[in-house]
Amino acid sequence: MQKPRFLMTDPAGFDICYQINPWMRPEAWAADRAVRLAQAHAASDTLRRALEAEGAVVEVLPAAPGQPDLVFPANAAVVLDGTVLPARFRHPERQGEEAHFRRAFEELEQRGVVRRIIDLPDGLFHEGAGDAIWDAGRNVFWGGWGPRSDRAAGRALAAAFGRKIVLLELATADFYHLDTCFCPLSGGEVLYYPPAFTAAGRATIEAHVAPDLRLEASDEDAAAFCVNAVNIGRTIVMARPPQRLRERLEARGYRVVAVDLDPFMMSGGGAYCMTLRLDRTSVPAEAPARQLEGAFE
Repeated sequence: MQKPRFLMTDPAGFDICYQINPWMRPEAWAADRAVRLAQAHAASDTLRRALEAEGAVVEVLPAAPGQPDLVFPANAAVVLDGTVLPARFRHPERQGEEAHFRRAFEELEQRGVVRRIIDLPDGLFHEGAGDAIWDAGRNVFWGGWGPRSDRAAGRALAAAFGRKIVLLELATADFYHLDTCFCPLSGGEVLYYPPAFTAAGRATIEAHVAPDLRLEASDEDAAAFCVNAVNIGRTIVMARPPQRLRERLEARGYRVVAVDLDPFMMSGGGAYCMTLRLDRTSVPAEAPARQLEGAFE
């Protein structure tokens, strides 16, 4: 069986020196920068070891000067069946990351880790797996749009990969990527935070996910970045969860691995943001595809 494979980034260049989401507080970071950076190194190492304990292989991208958000590679690309679609960032502060990630993907292609790299049509913004979450059980993408990614980019992604996408409009600046508020799990459940979506977005989720599979996150869960989680089999690696959320997930047969990710949460990211899965496949590994009914875009 192929081991899960993730891309992470050395946090040596991590910093909070600008604000492009409400979680980012440069003044709080600067007040204790050396301590915070040491904590970030420890947190990143703990997350990497947690993934490796689940049998994963972790590729580590070197830090790049002047690119503090390079530590969030989930935003760098969509990867499925060995095909990489690199992101195009909306904010100028992150656009410098594109060249660094492109070189990393080219090196992975040369090594045979990925097969090919394709590009978005000109003029579209899309921020990678942060706004295109693969649901292996249903064999579809869930796509977020609004704050960072264009709705039309979601349709372009579906065409590029030849896979269906269910588009969900995001409603707030706090939950600016889909991965901050939506997490499909291996058992078919979807952990999500309803206030992050427009009424139409909530209706779409409710139309495509059975009531017994909808796990609504609380305000506390969402603020703790627990929805921004990495699911490997029956294990969920996440920022430290409230006890009630842990109990709900464990009652459904999941093992929760909690990691202290506080430094990265100060920048608006959690476990999923800090990783990019490289080995996702459109062929379900364990269960028959749960086909979604209704309109796809």
